[in-house]
Amino acid sequence: MAPNAVTVSFRLGGDDGVSVEARKWSHALGRLGFTTRRVAGKIEDAPGGDDVLIPALALGAPEPVDRAVLADALDGADLVIADNICSLPLNVEAARAVVTALSSHPGRVVLRHHDLPWQRRGFEALEHEFPPRIERALHATINLRSRRELEARGYANVTTVHNYFDLDPSPGDRDATRAHLGFGNDDFVLFQPARAIMRKNVPGGLRYAHRFAQLAPELAVRYWLSGPAEDGYAPTLERILERAPVPVILGRAPSAVDAYAAADIVVFPSTWEGFGNPIVESIACRRACAAYPYPVLAEIRAAGVRVFSTERPEALVKFLGEPEATRAQYFDTNLHRARLSFSLADLPGALEQAFSAHGWSSW
Repeated sequence: MAPNAVTVSFRLGGDDGVSVEARKWSHALGRLGFTTRRVAGKIEDAPGGDDVLIPALALGAPEPVDRAVLADALDGADLVIADNICSLPLNVEAARAVVTALSSHPGRVVLRHHDLPWQRRGFEALEHEFPPRIERALHATINLRSRRELEARGYANVTTVHNYFDLDPSPGDRDATRAHLGFGNDDFVLFQPARAIMRKNVPGGLRYAHRFAQLAPELAVRYWLSGPAEDGYAPTLERILERAPVPVILGRAPSAVDAYAAADIVVFPSTWEGFGNPIVESIACRRACAAYPYPVLAEIRAAGVRVFSTERPEALVKFLGEPEATRAQYFDTNLHRARLSFSLADLPGALEQAFSAHGWSSW
C-alpha cells in the first residue's frame, strides 16, 4: 500500500506563497509514491475527495479547533507536513491545536517553515513557543538564513529545501490579459506580483516606477499591482494609490503565466521574503525583474542568476535599449543558471535526500 502524506495549513489551494509551494510538494510526493490529501481551514480550489476542511483552522476564525476532529483528520497519515501553520502563528489557537495533534501523532512529521516569528514584526512574543520542538520532527526551511537561525536557537534536525519552479511554463495570453485589465497597446506595464501588505512595499515600487518613467519619458508607464490588500492594509493602500505618481491598475490575471505575459517588466520591492518566487518565475517567463535587495535574495543570486535592483532604475532602462540579441542572451543565460538550481523536476530528489538524511529511508 502506498504511504499517505497529509498537508495541514491555515489555507491551501490558492495563489499565496504557502499554497503554491504546498501544491508543488504534493506533486513531488506523488512522484515518490505517496498518496496525498489536505487538511486546512480554507481550501480555495476544488477540494479533493479526501481533503478535510476544518474552518476553525482558517485565518481569523473565531471558534476554537475541535481537537478530536483534527486528530481524526490526520489519522492514518504516514507523513504530516505542517506547512507554515506551526511556523508563523497567524491564528495562534489553531497553531497550538496542530502542535498538540502532531506531538502525539504516530507517523512522521515535517514542520515546513516559510516564515518564523522573529522575522515578522508583531510575532516576537511567540518565538519561544513557535516553531514547536516536537521530538523526531524534521524542520524544513525554504532558505538557508532560517536554517541558521533555527540551529542557533538550538533546534535539531533542520534541513533546507528551497522552492522549485516549472521553468518551461506554457505561454500566457498577453493580449487578452491586457485587454481584461484595461491596458492599451502602447502602455508599458510594470508588474508587482504581490498581495498588498506592508512588507510588500508598494510605496517603494511606486517610487521606482516614477523614477523609471522620468528616465524613459517616451514610454507610457503604468503600474500594475495584482493585490488584493490583506491584513487590514486596505485603508493604507487606498491612501497610497490616491497619491500614486504614475497610473495604477489593481487586479488579477487568470493565471500566473498570463500575468507575466501581460507585463513588460516585473518590480519586486519587498523588504522581506522567505524566498521570493517572482524572481525565478520572471526568469522562466523571460521578463526582466527589478528587486529590492531583501536578505534572502542573496541566496537566489548565489545560483548565478542576474536580477536588476530597484535602487538603480537606470540600469533597467539601459537594458531595454540594448540590441534584441543582447537581451535574448541575458534571458537565455539566466534560464540556464536557474535550471541548475531551481527546476521543479529536481524537487522529488531533494525531498528524498532530505528524508534519507533524517533516517527516513523507507515508509
